[in-house]
Amino acid sequence: MDTAEQMENGKLLPLIFKLTVPAVIAQLITFLYNIVDRMFVAQIGESGMDALAALGIVLPITLIIQAFANLIGLGGSPRASIKLGEGDGAEADRIFNTSFVLLVAVGVTIGIITYFLAEHIVLLFGCPPSAVGFAVSYLRIYSLGTLFVLLAQGLNPFITAQGRSLTAMFSVLIGAVINIALDPLFIFVFKMGVVGASLATVISQFISFLWIMLFFFFGKSTFALRFKDMKPEWRRITGILSLGFSPFIMTLTECAIQIVFNVNLNLSTSGNKDYTAALTIMLSALQLISLPLNGLGYGLQPFVSYNYGKGNAERLKRGIKYLTLIAFCFAIVIWSVSLAVPEMYAYIFSASDEVRSIVKEYAPLFLMGSVMFFVQMTLQNVNVALGQAKSALILAVMRKVIILIPLCFALTHFMGFKGVYLSEGIADLVAGIITSIVIFTTFPKVFKKRELEVKEKLAEKVDR
Repeated sequence: MDTAEQMENGKLLPLIFKLTVPAVIAQLITFLYNIVDRMFVAQIGESGMDALAALGIVLPITLIIQAFANLIGLGGSPRASIKLGEGDGAEADRIFNTSFVLLVAVGVTIGIITYFLAEHIVLLFGCPPSAVGFAVSYLRIYSLGTLFVLLAQGLNPFITAQGRSLTAMFSVLIGAVINIALDPLFIFVFKMGVVGASLATVISQFISFLWIMLFFFFGKSTFALRFKDMKPEWRRITGILSLGFSPFIMTLTECAIQIVFNVNLNLSTSGNKDYTAALTIMLSALQLISLPLNGLGYGLQPFVSYNYGKGNAERLKRGIKYLTLIAFCFAIVIWSVSLAVPEMYAYIFSASDEVRSIVKEYAPLFLMGSVMFFVQMTLQNVNVALGQAKSALILAVMRKVIILIPLCFALTHFMGFKGVYLSEGIADLVAGIITSIVIFTTFPKVFKKRELEVKEKLAEKVDR
């Protein structure tokens, strides 16, 4: 079967695994990609914990860049998939080319701003005084590769949208392997420290970008880069941005809450780097739980968008039901292990005894709500794939902006630094319950409405 036929008629469970397993692996590789710098810099002699704290400050800034990649890539790729499902390949191609132009423009702009304002940004984000030099050095090098980061992360969803999850996985894997190889070489052999970690990341993202471009130029891609299709059109741009706004906000609010965490910790502990380093480790643990669940949702997006375009409600229901069960089982297992032995994350980062004791005591509070990520991450991505821009945006804003940020300030005011760690767990539980109610009550209505729309369009064609 070709890709379109598999989406419409392929056996369901094998198709789900074919689409989601590479996407989950890609997210796990992304997790490794994200933490490998932290793992290595934590071992830089006496300054290891300062370097780890610095990368904890820089992390929200890299998430902002990721947010813009999601805004365009995860906004454009479902729109393109829906058009493929409707049989309009020409418009799908124009959406892809418009997304490419947007990624280039945003990448250049963010790179320039980040380079020249690096020191102001890290201070604004609550960097401990002893870690400022490390954070600025890392960020300035990273900013030089921002364009390639945007293009690599923003174009990869268009590979997944074609049902080529394995190719998309390899684009992430190539970068991760190169980053892992270059990190110890630059950091320890060439004695470049934090600068070496940043340089390794930029080079690895550039190689990922080259791999992706080779696929679009020489692979069997449904989409092709054409100058004539790059002409911007406001209707198309707003369509991409409106649907991408939910994953954009989801990622941006992750950044916002990390800034809030860092600022509150800095104030409540008088700039003690151990608490910031412990937070960096806990956030890494949170990523380990959330990223694979994100991968499940991302991987199934081509199936969801294509069958939504076709109006095939019954197939959508069955596919999403299977996905929900898989996501729930995964969330339960990794959540249970994380709460039972939270100190394992501290050992991964070769944390000092002081940092390890903080992680052991407070990580169970920090992670207690992450079991609800099977809805917050997986099914929220399905919601985006269904084209439900407004609903997806409201749910994305609710968890971090409406619940977590005010809760963090309130609990820190009354409980000190403990409130920072506790607020994440409470917010994830509450937001997960609300999101479950909304999604499980609205999905059947969305499926039914789309099925009726497609039937009406077919009836109109027959009448003509």
